[in-house]
Amino acid sequence: MNKPSRAFAKPLRDFVPKVIGETFTRQGFASAELVTRWTEIVGVEISAHSEPIKIQWTRPAEGEEREPGTLVLRVEGPAAIEIQHLGDVICERVNRFLGWRAVARLALRQAPLRRGERKAARAADPAAAAHIAESLSEVGDDDLRAALARLGAAIKRP
Repeated sequence: MNKPSRAFAKPLRDFVPKVIGETFTRQGFASAELVTRWTEIVGVEISAHSEPIKIQWTRPAEGEEREPGTLVLRVEGPAAIEIQHLGDVICERVNRFLGWRAVARLALRQAPLRRGERKAARAADPAAAAHIAESLSEVGDDDLRAALARLGAAIKRP
């Protein structure tokens, strides 16, 4: 008699490459490495002010070879002119990384970069921290007690 097999949860690492790969394919990227290794590809100065959004490909006519695509970059407003002037350098570095002439042009979209978007941490309520610190009288170290009180107040925030 065969026992029913137990269904174990599959690790997240088994699903992420497939899901991310499909998303990048829809954006015209052959692999996620162009996005994840952007700083290594174009350098720190350029990557500090830009990030790739997608590669747009034109559909070739019957019997024609595919033309190189257009790399669409999100660029911070003040840096757009400089990135535009460095377009040939960026295309050359991307093509060298990919190993073939995949990109011939740049298209710039002026917008804030997404990588720095983080919510600012709110300060813990000092009254709540003091109230929690009173309940931690068994903790001997004053610094540790204060840190635990701040943590408790931050967790109990509405």
